[in-house]
Amino acid sequence: MKIVSACLLGINCNYKGKSKLSQKLSDEFKNGSLYPICPEVLGNLGIPRPSAEIKGGTGLDVLNGKVKVINLDGKDVTKNFIEGAFEVLKIAKAIDAREAILKARSPSCGCGEIFDGTFSGNLINGDGITAALLKKNGIKVMTEEKY
Repeated sequence: MKIVSACLLGINCNYKGKSKLSQKLSDEFKNGSLYPICPEVLGNLGIPRPSAEIKGGTGLDVLNGKVKVINLDGKDVTKNFIEGAFEVLKIAKAIDAREAILKARSPSCGCGEIFDGTFSGNLINGDGITAALLKKNGIKVMTEEKY
C-alpha cells in the first residue's frame, strides 16, 4: 500500500479548491493499492484556503522549529502543517505504507524542491513538511512527476 496526495486522484482539496489529477495514479487507485491523504486538510485548513509557503527554509527546518509556514494573508499556519504531517504519518504507519507519491513543490508534499517562501514562483532545493517527516521515518517519497 502507498499513500498519495488526494489532489492527484481528482479530489478538489488543494488550496484553490481544485485537483491536480494524474490519470496514471487515478488508474492505479482503482486497483486498490493507493491510500489518499491531504496533510493540509488533516491539519484543519479549509478548502479553499490562502496559499502558504515555508519562509526561509524547508520542511525539515519547520519540523526542527527553525522556520515557519506563512500564508498569503500573513497568518502563521505552521501548527496546521505540522499537525497534518503527523496525521499522515499515523495513517502511513497504520496501513504499513512504505512509499508515498506526493504533489510536487507543495509546502506539505513537495519532494526535492519547494517554493522559496516569497510567493514569487521561485524554487529552492528541499522537501515539504510531510515529505520530510515521512522520509525521516523511513518511507520512500517521490512526486507524481518522478513516479
